Amino acid sequence: MKSVLAILTVVVALVGFWYAACVPMNIHEAAMQAQRAGEEVTPAEAPERRHMGRISLALKNTGLWSTVFSQERPQLPAPHQVAQEFWKTTWGMIERGRAFSKRSLILHGWITLSATLLGFAFGTALGIVLAVSIVHSRAMDMSVMPWIIASQTVPILAIAPMIVVVLAALSVDDIVAKGVISMYLSFFPVVVGMVKGLRSPDAMQMDQMKTWNATRTETLWKLRLPSSTPYLFASLKVGVAASLIGAVVAELSLSSNGGLGARLLAGSYYGQTVQIWSALFAAAALAAVLVWAIGVAQKVTLKRMGFAQ
Repeated sequence: MKSVLAILTVVVALVGFWYAACVPMNIHEAAMQAQRAGEEVTPAEAPERRHMGRISLALKNTGLWSTVFSQERPQLPAPHQVAQEFWKTTWGMIERGRAFSKRSLILHGWITLSATLLGFAFGTALGIVLAVSIVHSRAMDMSVMPWIIASQTVPILAIAPMIVVVLAALSVDDIVAKGVISMYLSFFPVVVGMVKGLRSPDAMQMDQMKTWNATRTETLWKLRLPSSTPYLFASLKVGVAASLIGAVVAELSLSSNGGLGARLLAGSYYGQTVQIWSALFAAAALAAVLVWAIGVAQKVTLKRMGFAQ
């Protein structure tokens, strides 16, 4: 109960701060709309005046409050505007039988989810293979690991268009191209976590496997991999979130196919800030569901393996 109350307190505080931030962000446009509507705005209170003057204008003219929080294209949309847009483009579309129309976040979310899961699968497989190779080969550890770390210093926004162009020239399907970009971000945490996990058995455990005359393959399957399972799941939580980011970034270059990234791009083109924020919250909700699903799988798996009660 205390944890729920703490979470609600933080949420209420954030929403309150969000509403408060809408005033200085949107008051200029609200004052301009009031002038165009014929309302009197004195020179001292004109929207061209300094920042605090615009805020005082809103405080004096209560009629501006509704405009501040209900603009069609605000610089910062109010929480209820984002909630209304999110509801309208999800459940509202379902009620109208248009769940998979181009304006539905359900369709765009599904497109992003497909690319995310594909990239996550690629990244997880690549990360595990690289980790096993690094642990069993000093040459791989000394040569490949530094390059893996260096690869994450390259901005994904810079290489995503190049990857798209190259794969398009090879006639690779767009969802595979998105998956490759997602893989680029998701494999790194898996590599790091798995290397740490595979090296987690202590010297006594390794000596015991040698006493049993176990081969390197048997040691891997019976000791190293089971010991690395907690590390793997912790890495997968980070990896799936990174994979979602990669899918959204890829959709900025492949916007014609839809997705939450395409939704963000379209909103920025036409100044639809409410649409942008609703797509951002849809992506955040999707990431939260994916991390939660991995957490459930982690709890069940570790309990069956005897790591957790």
